[in-house]
This record gives sequence, C-alpha cells and structure tokens, in this order.
Amino acid sequence: MSLVPKSDSIHIREVWNENLEDEFRLIREIVDEFPYVAMDTEFPGVVLRPVGNFKNNCEFNYQTLKDNVNMLKLIQLGLTFSNDEGHLPTCGTDKSCVWQFNFREFNVNEDVFANDSIALLQKCGIDFNKNNEKGIDARRFGELLMSSGIVLNENVHWVTFHSGYDFGYLLKLLTCQDLPETQAVFFKLIDMYFPTVYDIKHLMKFCNGLHGGLNKVAELLEVERFGTCHQAGSDSLLTSCTFRKMKDNYFIGSLDKYAGVLYGLRVENEQTTQ
Repeated sequence: MSLVPKSDSIHIREVWNENLEDEFRLIREIVDEFPYVAMDTEFPGVVLRPVGNFKNNCEFNYQTLKDNVNMLKLIQLGLTFSNDEGHLPTCGTDKSCVWQFNFREFNVNEDVFANDSIALLQKCGIDFNKNNEKGIDARRFGELLMSSGIVLNENVHWVTFHSGYDFGYLLKLLTCQDLPETQAVFFKLIDMYFPTVYDIKHLMKFCNGLHGGLNKVAELLEVERFGTCHQAGSDSLLTSCTFRKMKDNYFIGSLDKYAGVLYGLRVENEQTTQ
C-alpha cells in the first residue's frame, strides 16, 4: 500500500534565488532513489484565444497553449518526489520534503494576466512583491534543471494533472525559446526531456466513478490536502498522493501503456482514442 504522508510530517521547502543552488544540490542527491516526480505550476491564466480554422479540438488546444505560454511568465513550480512505495525524501530531516520554486519574472503591475487567476493566487497567499524581490531567475533555474538528473532521464516518471501548460512552461525554461508552432515538434521535445509522463486526467478515462478537477478526484479517493490550494507545492503533493491512490485502487501492473499522453492534446496519438 502506498504511503500518504501525515500532515505534521511534511515540510514544503520554499525556494528563492538565495537558496536555489542548495536545493538543487539536494534534488540531485535524491532523484535516483525517488524517481517519481509529481509536478504542478502556477501561471497568470489564459489571456489569448486563437482564431481561425482548426482540424480538431487538440489543434485548437495546442495553439491556445502555445500562444499563452509564449506571452506569459511562470509564477511558481511545485515538485514532489517519491519512490516505488510512495515514500517521500527527508533530506536528512525528520520531515518529508516537497519543493516550491518561486519565480521573479512576473510583474503584476506591468505584465498581462487573467484577472480571475491572479486574484485567486493572491487570495491563496502568493506575494507577488516578494517574488519580484527574492524570486528565482528563470534562466538560472533552466540551467540547473537541465543538469539536475530529472530531465532527459528515462528512469524518471513525471506525474501530472491536465498538464499541457505545466510542460509548456518547463520547455520554455529549458530551451530558452518560444514553444514550437506544431504539436508534432512540441511532443518531440516532451518525449526527449520528459520520456515518461503520466497525466492523471488521462488515466481517469480508465477509472469508473472518477471525474472533475484535481481537488474533486482527491476527494473521491479520500486523499487529504496538506498546505494551501493553488500553491504549487501543495498541489504537486496532492497530485503525487492522488496518483498513488488511483494506481492502488484501479490499476494492476505497469502503467506504461498509459504514458506519454497529455490530456486534450495530440489527437493523432492512438492512446487518446482508447
């Protein structure tokens, strides 16, 4: 049975520019032993909708994703590492560790954003002024992520929920370029940097009775949240624990045949029509 950590045994490690190098040093040390990486991002919402003719919904979804990711800036990233049994790393402490990276680039006074998204993040406790003053430089983060051992690694399993935008922002950081024009090139990059990806929203298609967003699925599976909703560290932990509970309750054996699908994208992939 997978381990769902008790709330008093969890530490969400806040990562700022001043401790970025130290935290990546810890991550490099634990990734081989804890190769399941649950990920969530917070970003300024969706501000653009493309116009024109599209072959299908997946093409429209990708163009929407591409246009928005290229224009907007990442605010926060959460990573939760776990091993095959669902245990989290402790990094020499008495608590299980979850990482929350806070970025400096987004400026609420200058940049474009969706009003409802930013209002929700402010309500949930994100301090944009602090992010501007103490946050991580995105380019430096991309360099450290590239050498961290968690990308370009076939042994790492990425665990996500409806994660097209999450991976879009990570690719933008890793490549220092806008996202490619086509889904085909986008997925070539995904398959290279993140060889094994599980999207819970896709896995739900094979689980009777599961529906809704991450919070609803966690509720249906009786997975408790630790931390604040709509903060990336807490959401990544909830994603990790929900994946474990779903795997235990609904699947037997390997999940390989469900990997590589991001919900709402790549209609030409046969897996999306299963």
